[in-house]
Amino acid sequence: MSMKLTELEALVKRAIPNSEIEIKDLAGDDNHFSIIIKSDVFRGKTRIEQHQIVYNALEEKMGNKLHALQVKTIST
Repeated sequence: MSMKLTELEALVKRAIPNSEIEIKDLAGDDNHFSIIIKSDVFRGKTRIEQHQIVYNALEEKMGNKLHALQVKTIST
């Protein structure tokens, strides 16, 4: 299975409104992405907590429709 970049962006935007998102399809296969998310939601949270927010936004998609995701979070 695969996930379109627009679907990934929509899931993150819904869970983390007002965030700045940059996504790259690393392999051109809709299955391996890199995402950079800038948001004030991350302020005061550990890196693990920040990444948990992102993975929670993806619901059951991670490991099913989405194979690999490189995540970078930035607190604004």
